[in-house]
Amino acid sequence: MREAIKATAHALAVLAVTPSVISWRLRARLMGADRALEGSTQAWALVPGLIGQYLRRAFLSRTLQSCASTATIEFGTIFSSASATIGDRAYIGPRCHLGWAQIGDNALLAAGVHVPSGANTHGIDDLTIAIRDQPTTKAPVRIGNGSWIGSAAVVMADVGRDTVIAAGAVVTRPIPDLTIAGGVPARVIRRRDEEPPLALIHRSLGVGG
Repeated sequence: MREAIKATAHALAVLAVTPSVISWRLRARLMGADRALEGSTQAWALVPGLIGQYLRRAFLSRTLQSCASTATIEFGTIFSSASATIGDRAYIGPRCHLGWAQIGDNALLAAGVHVPSGANTHGIDDLTIAIRDQPTTKAPVRIGNGSWIGSAAVVMADVGRDTVIAAGAVVTRPIPDLTIAGGVPARVIRRRDEEPPLALIHRSLGVGG
């Protein structure tokens, strides 16, 4: 019964977003897919609650390169690249801003995470030209399966699978699988498959059994 209700809700959401999808396709021909997408997602980002989740997912599944039917995209989240991908059961929290992001299966992005289209979205080398007029280089940023990105983190380089990025971190270099990283710029604190230092101290002292 529950699955039937979900399927019905999804079908209704797809129907509801169809005019917006058509509008996006028309505007994409005039201004480019990415600019058209950003404007559309700004509008859909304002729909609250469960209804908003269904509508955003329905819209993004027809405009992004791929968006899983089990993904959750919360209120206030904006996309600026139609090349983005969202994996199965991925969660994208409120007020995120995603460019050319490749979000893996079961990945979790907390509130306010920013994933631009790489670290070189603005050129800065020529001092005689305004930054806004310099050539840009966009690149995909991969968030590995099962990773957790903390609130307000900025991720400009790949994050491995099952990795934790601390809140407020700024990722400028690739972070490997199964690690915990934090700081500005983000650095590996320890591997997740290693025993935490505090646990080692407690065990050496005979604390906790």
